[in-house]
Amino acid sequence: MRFKRILLKLSGESLASDSKQGIDEVRLMEYAHQIKELADNGVQIGIVVGGGNIFRGLSGANKGFDRVKGDQMGMLATVINSLAISSALESLNQKVKVFTAFKVESIGERFAKPNVMEALNSGYICLFSGGTGNPYFSTDTASALRAIEIEADVFLKGTRVDGVYSDDPEKNPNAVKFDKITFDEVYSRQLKVMDLTSFTLCKENNMPIIVFDMDTKGNLMKVMQDEKHGSLISNE
Repeated sequence: MRFKRILLKLSGESLASDSKQGIDEVRLMEYAHQIKELADNGVQIGIVVGGGNIFRGLSGANKGFDRVKGDQMGMLATVINSLAISSALESLNQKVKVFTAFKVESIGERFAKPNVMEALNSGYICLFSGGTGNPYFSTDTASALRAIEIEADVFLKGTRVDGVYSDDPEKNPNAVKFDKITFDEVYSRQLKVMDLTSFTLCKENNMPIIVFDMDTKGNLMKVMQDEKHGSLISNE
């Protein structure tokens, strides 16, 4: 394996698959099997999942919701998705712990690095729900923060596309994929990989990012074994 400890960011929308909303049970189990395969090979795994399949705070604000309350609703949506992934993994006999960014004692343990590190070292997959616990921050920012806190070797960002492109490959068939690209190049080319806060956090803390297609079965293992899969973003 290329990495011993990873932070995996999953999209809430991807959990919904083609239905766009809710949780698709087939997709959920596909994700669980891919993640369990890594754990069986000794990889320590932290996971952050978005909540866009249930509620997206920013879109709610655009429709008249109070932004803070909208973001809080989005944070709760990530808790629901984390519980779904936790349940799917447990059905495969995988040890899992759900950590939350705010107090929800009956659902998960409040995030604290010593407890998380103990869990990771004991073979638990750790799900980090509730975003950063604060409004105005995306789950990408939460992922960057947790990756740095748990001293992950890499931040794996699972998306619908297989890497970073010069333009949106879903709209421009001539877009060119980058196998490797620096943070500064992403800035200068104004490529929309993540929001600026999460991206800057990774750059300043030297946390490499690999963007890859999580929706194709087997890709997670391929990224862990082969440098040719996905796009690596780093300071070098």
